[in-house]
Amino acid sequence: MRTQQAAVGEHFAAALAGIDWSRPWFRPFAAQGAALSAAVQGGADLRGALDARATALGLRNARGLPLRFVAQYALPDGSAYEAHIDATGAVPTRDNLHDFFNALIWLHFPHAKRALNQIQAGVIARDGVRTTRGGVRDAATLFDENAVLFLSSDAGMSTALRGFDWKSLFVDARSAWGTGCAVVPFGHALLEKLVQPYKSVTAHAWTLPLAPGDPALDTVLAGSLQAAAEAGALRGGRSFAPLPVMGIPGWCEDNAAPDFYADVTVFRPGRRRDRQAG
Repeated sequence: MRTQQAAVGEHFAAALAGIDWSRPWFRPFAAQGAALSAAVQGGADLRGALDARATALGLRNARGLPLRFVAQYALPDGSAYEAHIDATGAVPTRDNLHDFFNALIWLHFPHAKRALNQIQAGVIARDGVRTTRGGVRDAATLFDENAVLFLSSDAGMSTALRGFDWKSLFVDARSAWGTGCAVVPFGHALLEKLVQPYKSVTAHAWTLPLAPGDPALDTVLAGSLQAAAEAGALRGGRSFAPLPVMGIPGWCEDNAAPDFYADVTVFRPGRRRDRQAG
């Protein structure tokens, strides 16, 4: 009779096999992601494979402790997940896509993930664990789970994004995508949803005045998060601009037709105050 652990392992391996690493949203992570996926499907332990990569990259938490990936049961009862990572460097990781993508983001954005963890742990140390997270932790959690990085040195495109001006952003400026503007996924829950994408998938966009492909992205992002936290600019969902990601040129064949963006249930006009803030 199969053990429960074996059944979980088989289910996880099948889920990993369903990832199409050629999709544009997975391409930034494809080299390491595909290699990790193949290793696990071949029988390797996910946490052991992650530890080997984290060690090779010299990854550490904000306290300078080596980053490790451990089984979920290693998280003591009553301990907050974020506080545990900050105190020990150990990231509780389950055999599922959600935690797989979380670990993958740690490997690609170690400075930004460390900054987020430090922000969250700081709030927990100050306020304790509450029923509601509060503005700062809520914003940090939204970022961690569902953010995309909107990269453009063109202020007009950032204004169009925040102003819900989908025609300007996706139709009129279509030729600028990939050179003057790009989106890089960050949220691991977002990546999990994009294994089986659908039109209404909407991310929380964080704008950075960088050219696509800038090698300083992780460092600049970490500094941006720390500065926002210190300035009190992390305040729940209003810290971000909503971005329906299937509207991104090249992410969906159907969006080549301008009528794709006429669906106001997905490409919403926004409230007046939101458009004015943009």
